[in-house]
Amino acid sequence: MNIWCSASVRRLALALMVLAGGTPRHVLAAQLDGFSFPATQTVGNATLALNGVGLRTYSIFAIDVYVAGLYLQRPSHDANAILASGGNKMLLLHFVHDVSAEKVRDAWRTGLLRNCPAPCEIPQGQLSAFLNALPAMHTGETVELVFTPGGMQAYYDQKPAGDIPDPEFARLMLAVFIGPNTTVPQLRQELLGLQSAATVAAN
Repeated sequence: MNIWCSASVRRLALALMVLAGGTPRHVLAAQLDGFSFPATQTVGNATLALNGVGLRTYSIFAIDVYVAGLYLQRPSHDANAILASGGNKMLLLHFVHDVSAEKVRDAWRTGLLRNCPAPCEIPQGQLSAFLNALPAMHTGETVELVFTPGGMQAYYDQKPAGDIPDPEFARLMLAVFIGPNTTVPQLRQELLGLQSAATVAAN
């Protein structure tokens, strides 16, 4: 199954048009590391609320890599319920440090495999196709991962970047951030709203 290819651009363009109709309201819910997260986002006909905001750090030197915000139709602290739900979701990432393509791919490979223990299995071809398509990330760039019942669409700086029409693989992608075997437990707690590193902004 081709999970990440340029042939999906037309479908992504339609999805982007849907998103464009739901431009985030100018109501700041949280601020972290210089970035502001609006209280809501709109995907299709669904209004998503900010569930949690967190900071991804790397190495023993605690280098800030990106800040992330998780948006859900029904805010929840329960990762299993979120992963099992069929509603729309969005993960918004603002990068504050350059990350090479090799490190991006290593992080995704480790996260996906850790959250897919036996009998779960990711076909090698599917995994390779996804990893090989991942680019380097740079300071100031933004990534939106939009999860729908049909899969996941990605946008880099609001431009279509990839489409995964596989709901199970999309679920594993979100599990990389909030799943029980995540490699980023602190970020998991923050995205689930169980801890907070953000400053709450006035409405």
